[in-house]
Amino acid sequence: MSPVARPPVIAFDLDGTLVDTAPDLLNTLDVILREAGVEPLSHDDTRKMIGAGAKALVQRGLDAAGLVLPQERVEELYLSFLDHYAEHIADESRPFPGLLDALDRLAEEGHVLAVCTNKLEWLSRRLLERLEMADRFAVIAGSDTFAVHKPDAGHLIGTIEAAGGDRALAIMVGDSLTDVTTAKNARVPSIVVPFGYTETPAAELGGDVLIEHFDLLPATVARLLVRA
Repeated sequence: MSPVARPPVIAFDLDGTLVDTAPDLLNTLDVILREAGVEPLSHDDTRKMIGAGAKALVQRGLDAAGLVLPQERVEELYLSFLDHYAEHIADESRPFPGLLDALDRLAEEGHVLAVCTNKLEWLSRRLLERLEMADRFAVIAGSDTFAVHKPDAGHLIGTIEAAGGDRALAIMVGDSLTDVTTAKNARVPSIVVPFGYTETPAAELGGDVLIEHFDLLPATVARLLVRA
């Protein structure tokens, strides 16, 4: 008996890839910086700090503001960030243009969709549920879902396997060097989008393909899977 073929899995980063979450993340960081006793920073500067999870965002914000605080105070501010952000997680956050149509087409073509993000899993689920997108994904794997997280290959491989797929027939879609590095570590091709949160220009991240709009995603996925 021949083995049952596994479906192709398309794994997506969340912040800056699926959803423009910067407004709510940065508004929350403003609140936390005021709580720490300093004025908020320019969103043009703090936008580049997104991508490694909430704790890293808080620490980067404090560093940029020139605050050196005891670790226990940093932890308090981080927990305060989580509380505030959870309540305002979808005030202004919205999926990027063309995304929902692209996801619908990929699903119709038999692809399994998954999320592989360094956002905490419960926050990721809450955001996607508030935006009525959670049901589109077979797996939502956050930074705390497995024992490791991006850029460790185990995060992406675990996500693919949990979705019923195999990395030999999978693709990572992201907006940052972390996403591209994760894909390379897992030996999975990557698609980069240019509208996310990265200091390095998207064209210089080293992904396999750069697309300017989600309208191009289904055809790009098809080409990469044929190559695989």
